[in-house]
Amino acid sequence: MRIALLGGGGHAAVIIEAMRAAGLAPAFIVDRNKAMWGRSVLEVPVIGDDDHLAGSGATHFIVSLGAVGPGRDRQTLFELGIAAGLKPLAIIHPTAIVSPSAMIGAGSAVLAGAVLCARATVGRNVIVNTRAVVEHDCTVGDHVHIATGACLSGQVQVSEAAFIGAGAAVRQNVVIGAHACIGLGSAVVRDVAAGSLVVGVPAEVKRMSV
Repeated sequence: MRIALLGGGGHAAVIIEAMRAAGLAPAFIVDRNKAMWGRSVLEVPVIGDDDHLAGSGATHFIVSLGAVGPGRDRQTLFELGIAAGLKPLAIIHPTAIVSPSAMIGAGSAVLAGAVLCARATVGRNVIVNTRAVVEHDCTVGDHVHIATGACLSGQVQVSEAAFIGAGAAVRQNVVIGAHACIGLGSAVVRDVAAGSLVVGVPAEVKRMSV
């Protein structure tokens, strides 16, 4: 198995360490940032941009780009990996707590100290970041980023490519629309419309069409 990381930046280092803790060895990184070409992240070489996937010998991939805001860039990279014929690889840090009845989609990352509780369902290409909590019966759509220390209470539904900011808390049974963005430390007590930015305690809408 030869594993490619798609996207660089600081989050690539977190993914690399999670992979190594799980006994996996990343082969290389592709990154659209020319300044990174020829460099390395934790001794994993950055070989160039997306075009370098062809002929690389990679068999699997994971998107190592983080997201601050809706996950459109992560979605684009995920689709690139699929189009290149690679298989998306899910990783679970050994310190994460994952219920045996939870489900994790292809290409998703459950990082150090994160918790997935009973019957939680996480889609494809999702980040459940360090010490984030996804409580029982939550449904998390594809390409979502649940940032560090965020907490989804029971039966929350998070739609495709939404972003849940660090330390945010979402009340049980709330529905978060596609491409919505929840600000850092916010307390979400009512449904959030697709494409909106909400911040504060309690969270209020600050902008639509994020």
